[in-house]
Amino acid sequence: MGVPLVCHGHSRPVVDVSYSPITPDGFFLISASKDSIPMLRNGETGDWIGTFEGHKGAVWSCSLDKHAMRAASASADFTAKIWNALTGDELHSFEHKHIVRACAFSEDTHLLLTGGMEKILRIFDMNRPDAPPKEVGTSPGSIRTVEWLHSDNTILSSCTDTGDIRLWDIRSDKIVQTLETKFPVTSAEVSQDGRYITTADGSSVKFWDANNFGLLKSYEMPCNVESASLEPKSGNTFIAGGEDMWVHRFDFQTGEEIGCNKGHHGPVHCVRYAPGGDSYTSGSEDGTVRIWEVGTVNHEESNNLSGHVKLVAEEVVRKAESLRISEKATEAAKGNIV
Repeated sequence: MGVPLVCHGHSRPVVDVSYSPITPDGFFLISASKDSIPMLRNGETGDWIGTFEGHKGAVWSCSLDKHAMRAASASADFTAKIWNALTGDELHSFEHKHIVRACAFSEDTHLLLTGGMEKILRIFDMNRPDAPPKEVGTSPGSIRTVEWLHSDNTILSSCTDTGDIRLWDIRSDKIVQTLETKFPVTSAEVSQDGRYITTADGSSVKFWDANNFGLLKSYEMPCNVESASLEPKSGNTFIAGGEDMWVHRFDFQTGEEIGCNKGHHGPVHCVRYAPGGDSYTSGSEDGTVRIWEVGTVNHEESNNLSGHVKLVAEEVVRKAESLRISEKATEAAKGNIV
């Protein structure tokens, strides 16, 4: 599957990675690490752009807004911080009463969603950062993941020590749907087009309809997985990473493994496809971020090429036969002359 771009810089395990959408300046990648320093990189080349310095504890989650102008981070120091992604300056620090495990910008970039050990989902208004946050319900356990969907009207969350995904309507502050899983969900991703929810729990990767919440597919992985991501353009493949230290790539329709990336020296904690689908990234216990190029074969082109080769071969055979017939005719004519 090719040699990855290895991005060094973190001194402790990388526990979260997140891409920006494609912007006029390209797309960007942010990584969260237990070393307390989120890092921003060029999403295509992996080149280091800068670090966000100010946390005093492990950073568990990170996010970029859709313009890649601001970054957010959630930390064990009981804060979630907003950063200027151009200068690295801290714009605001939202205080919590316990460890913050997850954060996510809303689609319109005006809101920041957080969750953590307090078991409370909070929504902060970026236009009024000093205003008290809106609190949404109480979760049954410490919150592990958070995401927005349905044009910022619904949020999803999972817990560290209990199974299931919970979907909350922020207008009523109530759970409107529960997606049942056998084990705690360690990764949740809403697809770029908003149609699918991808989750990882135990050794299972599941795909849900984001509108009617039905379970579409469920695949058992070769090992326990911490993270999974669906290819954003065609949705034909997905990746998963976990305790075996490899990044596996699968066919979405069949669940067949079509690739395996080896190189990390510790469990893989997070994986994400780049917004264009041409590459994907992984973060590991070994402290590195790796960017892998997609090495797919276009079956349609392959078939067309095979057909072209077949036609050329047939034409060569016909010409050879024609040449042999011509030679025989010439020899016959010489015999008649003699």
